[in-house]
Amino acid sequence: MSKQVNPNALFLGSCLALITTGLTFSIRAGILPELGQNFNLSAEQLGFINSMWFLGFPISMILGGIFYYKIGPSNIMRFAFVSHTLGILLTIFATGYTSLLISTLFIGLGNGCTEAACNPLIADLYSGKKMDKMLNRFHMWFPGGIVIGSLTSKVMTDLGASWQTQMWLIMIPTVLYAILFYGKAFPQPKQEHATSLSNNIKAMFSPTFIFLFCCMALTAISEFGPQQWVGIIMANSGASPMLVLALVTGVMAVGRFFAGPVVKSLGQTGVLLGGAIFATIGVYLFSIVTGGMVYVAAILFAIGVCYFWPTMIATTAQRVPLSGAIGMSVIGGVGMFSTSIFQPIIGRWIDQSKAVVQQSGVQVDNLDLAVGQITLAKLALFPGILIIVFLIFHFWQKKSYKAQPDPIDQQIETT
Repeated sequence: MSKQVNPNALFLGSCLALITTGLTFSIRAGILPELGQNFNLSAEQLGFINSMWFLGFPISMILGGIFYYKIGPSNIMRFAFVSHTLGILLTIFATGYTSLLISTLFIGLGNGCTEAACNPLIADLYSGKKMDKMLNRFHMWFPGGIVIGSLTSKVMTDLGASWQTQMWLIMIPTVLYAILFYGKAFPQPKQEHATSLSNNIKAMFSPTFIFLFCCMALTAISEFGPQQWVGIIMANSGASPMLVLALVTGVMAVGRFFAGPVVKSLGQTGVLLGGAIFATIGVYLFSIVTGGMVYVAAILFAIGVCYFWPTMIATTAQRVPLSGAIGMSVIGGVGMFSTSIFQPIIGRWIDQSKAVVQQSGVQVDNLDLAVGQITLAKLALFPGILIIVFLIFHFWQKKSYKAQPDPIDQQIETT
């Protein structure tokens, strides 16, 4: 007799796996300055270490999307658990630059498996409006995990806890999601999603998918660029870097929990355009303000990037439905891959800006703050470009949908 599917246990396990992803992001961001000091690493080297988190993610996410219907989510999540565990342990017992690169890559692989398995899993567990609600609530736990990790990292650092002890904490949700998934029955994939791989790939060559593919690279670096470097860039701004990160991700978690009414009111293209405007304002303010105004900039930035990731995934699923699980995985994968590429570039910007200011002979009150703000001004270009791009997308899709509405959108409107 076959086991019954337990949606509550599978959904809770998925959320704990995404909390693990959020903790690896925020706690590693919190201990980044200490890693640099302990192992005598430059900002560019720290950038390459960061890039492994974002590189491992798309590798496993895309492969997981390709083989999802062959090996199933249970096997993908087993690999996620092994990768997370190896990554955490190798970080704790790291001996230098190379070992940190390898450990961070394993963590990235585990994170990518989580997205590759859990997005289509939740789509198979629920249907209609409940699927939309549950996917948004699932994605809420990435910023939610970052909030938990940011506050925990700050408290532990203030209490003098080592960075190794902070890394051990990530094992708690890792073990819990493994327990919840262990021995559980998983749902059969819906027929409309489990189309042939050749049809999935064919759908990915449509103009809409290619456009979203390019946009995802910019939305991801707009979101993750400032966040991953908050400990380095904002350390001398007069605001607590970990509180800034917690505030940003806290606003994001709340925003995603109430995503339904926002998307219903503005539409997917309106949400993306509005997000680009708020994100540009937020990052630009980061580059010019200090003290309490940093928290204001953090709120505006969070409002901007809040819906980027889930809305890009949802837009792909609804406007290019035949791309299936691999389509969602590729869109998420390109976002993480582009962020991986830019991590060492951001680190190099910091090193180069510091060298330029030092060689100029100009006296500045706080060198690190000046260098950080110069870097943030450059990062503001990415969401700035998105304002133009999403404005084009808004009118393009409005015209296209008026002439030939998407059948999935029609179905949503009639439910």
